[in-house]
This record gives sequence, structure tokens and C-alpha cells, in this order.
Amino acid sequence: MKYFCKDMKKFVLIAAMMGLALAGFSQQVSSRAKAMRMMTYSRPEYQVKDIKVYTDTMTVYTMADYVIYPVGKWSSIEQYITDNQLQWYREVGYKAYFDSMSVSVNTMKRLDGSFLDMYYSIWTNRVELLAGKISDPEVVLDNGIHVGMSKDDVFKVFFKRYPKSYTADVAVLKIMAPAGEVAEIYTFKGNKLRHVEIKTKYKYY
Repeated sequence: MKYFCKDMKKFVLIAAMMGLALAGFSQQVSSRAKAMRMMTYSRPEYQVKDIKVYTDTMTVYTMADYVIYPVGKWSSIEQYITDNQLQWYREVGYKAYFDSMSVSVNTMKRLDGSFLDMYYSIWTNRVELLAGKISDPEVVLDNGIHVGMSKDDVFKVFFKRYPKSYTADVAVLKIMAPAGEVAEIYTFKGNKLRHVEIKTKYKYY
């Protein structure tokens, strides 16, 4: 009888472990299926190449220029400041460039702490956005997104339509270049866009 109880305990434990493994596999499959279906709803101008869904984060890989230039394409920092008509506080610093020289990086700041790190590239003849964090609703990205928008309105920028249940648990939307060198990270609190981060892996050039 003692051995029978031990065997039963082992059987129950193994069955529980198998149940957890199957549940995890089911979750993984459903997440991938959800991502594949979301791809069919993506707007063609964003040239979406892949979507991944993991827990509360959806990552969208796009070939579009937008991910590289989320505040638009500018030939000078002054042009950007003049065009958006917002009051920016500007700081100029220097960053290392291939360990042998330094380049000028402009940090544009708003009173709430929002900032954009910008650099004029002699190779592209454009202002490149190196980093940023935006929590000020007055700062509008090139595609019209701004802090305070509803989650639904943000997703509608990138997708023509989609089942609302697919985004219900999404708290973070990442829009990334295929190699991951640039990412825009949209973070939601409840049903509202709380802030946007811009991250890059650029070596100043």
C-alpha cells in the first residue's frame, strides 16, 4: 500500500508537470498564431516583416523609413525646432566618435523631462535621432502619435483593423528596424499611451 501511494504521488506530479508544459506550448502556439494574423492586418506602408508577441509585449519589425525617422526627416535641427513651434531647451554636448574624435550632439528638452538626442550626420545630410523619451502630449511624432492617445488609436496607425482581443493584454508596443538597431517603444497605462522611448544602437557617424 505504501509503495502504491508513492507511485500515485509520482504519477500525479508527472501529470501536473506535463499539464504545465502543454499549457505553455499552447500559449506559445496561440501567441505565434496571433502574431501571424496581426501581420495580415498591417498597413502596407510600414512594410512589416515580422511580429512577435511575448506576455504583454508586441514587437513589430518594419522596413519603413518611419522607424529610423520618427520625428521626420530634417536637414537641420533648427528646421525641426522652427517647424514644430514648441519651446525646446537646447543643450549641446560631445560624444566619442571611433575613440579618436568627438561629435556634437544636441539634447532637446521639454519642461516635463521629455528629451530628444539629435545629431547631424555628414553621411546622410540629415538630422539623426539617437535617443529620446517623450511624455509630453504636445510633442507629436511624424505619424501623428502623441502621449495621451488611446491604445486603439495608436494601433490603428500601424494596422488597418484587428481583433480587439489581440491587443487587450498588450502594455508595450515595440516598433523596430529589422536588425534591431532602432526601436520605438510605446508604453501604455490602462488604455492610454503613457510615454514613448526611442532607442538606437548607432555608433555616432
